[in-house]
Parts: sequence; C-alpha cells; structure tokens
Amino acid sequence: MQREIFVFGSNRAGRHGRGAALFAAQRYGAQRGVGEGLTGDAYALPTKGERLELLPFSEIDAAICRFLKIARETPDARFLLTPVGTGLAGHKKADVWGVLKREGLPANVVLTSSWVTG
Repeated sequence: MQREIFVFGSNRAGRHGRGAALFAAQRYGAQRGVGEGLTGDAYALPTKGERLELLPFSEIDAAICRFLKIARETPDARFLLTPVGTGLAGHKKADVWGVLKREGLPANVVLTSSWVTG
C-alpha cells in the first residue's frame, strides 16, 4: 500500500492547535515545533508566521513550490493536499489553485474533498 501523507497549512512555530493542523497532529503524527516539512505522515506547509501572523501570499506561493518539489521527489507516496492557506490564514482557494496550475500538480498529489465542500 502506498504511504499517504496529509498536507496541511501550518504556522512557522509548529503549533498545531486548530483546524487541519490539529487534525494532522492527532491523526497523522505532525510534530509540534515543526512548522514546515515532513513529520510522521504529515507535511506542514507554512501559511502563518512564528507569532501566528498571516503570511503574505508570496511566501505561501514559495512554500507550495517547495512542497511540490518534495512531492515530485517522493513518487512512492501519495500526498493528500488540503486547501492550504484558505482557512485560518484567509487566502482564496482560487489563489492557491493558481499556483498549483502554474507549477503543475504531480500525479501523486490528490486534492482533499475540502477543496469543493468547505
């Protein structure tokens, strides 16, 4: 069975206390204190800063690009991508989708149902 990795919006301090971040900590092993990258079966993608301030979209764009590079380098895993940056960080799904469209979505990245339901 292919390893599934839950990709969620995080803060740079790695405080996974709400939303998808809390779910990632409880269900996928996201480690407290890790604000970006792979821990357990989770990938933290920063959408907020150290003090929980909102990041400008340009920084989220760059973080999405770093994530996509990891996904391309890990073809044996399946990444479950939530609409990062669109919940507590307040950005629009269309903006995040624009980055994914521009960069290309690898075949091993799957959009979660929250892209269309929430």
